[in-house]
Amino acid sequence: MAKKREEDKLNLDTILFKCRDILRQARNSGSFFEKRDMMLTLVFLRFIGEKFEDGVENLRKTLIEQGLDPDDEEIRAAFFDDATFTDGTYNLPVEARWSTIINMPAPNLNVALDTALNSIAANSKQLKGCFVEGTFTTRNLAPNDIKKIVDEVNKINHKSFGEEKDLIGRVYEYFLKEFAVNATKEEGEYYTPHDVVQLIAAMIEPFDGTLYDPCCGSGGMFIQSAELVKAKQGDISRINVYGQEKEPATHRLAKMNLALRGISHNLGETSDSSFTHDLHKGLYFSYIMANPPFNLKGWYDENLKNDARWVDYTTPPESNANYAWILHILSHLKPLDGVAGFLLANGALGDSDTLEIRKKLIRKDKVEAIVILPRELFITTDISVTLWILNQNKKGGSYHGRNLRNREHEILFMDLRTWSENPVKGESKKKVRLITEQIQKAADIYHTWQSEGTDGTEYAVPELYRSVSRGEIEKQGWSLIPSKYIEFIDRDLDIDFHAEMSRIQVEMRDVLEQEKQAQRLLEYAFRGIGYGID
Repeated sequence: MAKKREEDKLNLDTILFKCRDILRQARNSGSFFEKRDMMLTLVFLRFIGEKFEDGVENLRKTLIEQGLDPDDEEIRAAFFDDATFTDGTYNLPVEARWSTIINMPAPNLNVALDTALNSIAANSKQLKGCFVEGTFTTRNLAPNDIKKIVDEVNKINHKSFGEEKDLIGRVYEYFLKEFAVNATKEEGEYYTPHDVVQLIAAMIEPFDGTLYDPCCGSGGMFIQSAELVKAKQGDISRINVYGQEKEPATHRLAKMNLALRGISHNLGETSDSSFTHDLHKGLYFSYIMANPPFNLKGWYDENLKNDARWVDYTTPPESNANYAWILHILSHLKPLDGVAGFLLANGALGDSDTLEIRKKLIRKDKVEAIVILPRELFITTDISVTLWILNQNKKGGSYHGRNLRNREHEILFMDLRTWSENPVKGESKKKVRLITEQIQKAADIYHTWQSEGTDGTEYAVPELYRSVSRGEIEKQGWSLIPSKYIEFIDRDLDIDFHAEMSRIQVEMRDVLEQEKQAQRLLEYAFRGIGYGID
């Protein structure tokens, strides 16, 4: 029983807190970012080592099923010395295996870890450039400190925490929270919660073709989408991912994360801004998913003044990149059938300085759905967030086994702000999440609206969703704020005001009478005390 209680206490945040505590007290542990990168690299080595061990075990089982002895010297030489795995598992040299690292004497650990990283990079084209030279030997933590951290990381594995979880992403999120809880959007980096990614993926269904994220962070969008593809289709090779990331450390992390999952990807040779150096210029994608920095300042460059991405609209305001992201995303969507789902701050729904761009987007029929999300979904911001869906084909046809109707000149508005009944426990500030049933319900609302047999003019549920015509949006000054279109029930209309006021007046008289009685009692008490003294 005691053992079970100990296992119940084992959770990712507890392990990471211990690691952070060790690093905080250790000499030479470096800046926050260096601590974070050391931890993420260690977790990567742990996971790639675990996957290798699983691959070897599965290979042994396969050989036994075929009547071969995996312990026979000739069989080992033929199948294990240069093993190939069909699921993208890397064949690690001895020095890069976790079993080697975890058994290394503490004084040799820093060198052993860098040796493992160099060996992996030298043997993998995809992982080349993912690691900072001398990550561990440069810091050269004391043997006792690095040994404690390695032992803690050894507790993190998919067997304990679930094969389906993006554990590298969770580690990344943990360190972002420690840094960014009190940071502005421009100071920190943001990790998109799993439930939000799942919502976007469930709605636009990126099952095949190409998927692009212009600000891909640690690659969480790709990983969650791949999980959805596996659940629906069973074959992640049906989708190829493309991305770009400005921050060098996060770019390296994304490459590690995707390589570990065996996901085919092209994140470019370097980290850079999607605005000033578009690494995938001229390419068009089936799906785009993104969580750009909200209300980003400092994005503009004079060379972007007449950029082709906004030549058909107008140049987005220099003070805020929200519409620059929209137009960048639109420029990469396949012209005939591309679909995009991305997050923006709610201000983008009705900003006056972007009115002309918004008007053209609506007139060109690019906007398909606007979904207001619950507050407190993100640990790093309290800002209210909107999911935008752009679609290059609103004319209808077959899509993922569904027959879609013509939705031209219609936009679906949804407001999910009341879906806040599922709190996340153990966070340092209030946070809620969307559960599977809610994600499916939101996707069903959207997909039903798209499908043949639905009358868009009548598609509405008060306080939740409504299909709106372009003519009505024009009358509202081209605003995309859902509350201008979704009916909100005025429950005050059901109140009998005369009866209610009479009730309130009676209650007030009772309260006043009680106060008078209390005052009289106090006066009697004071008089009695006075008489006693005299």
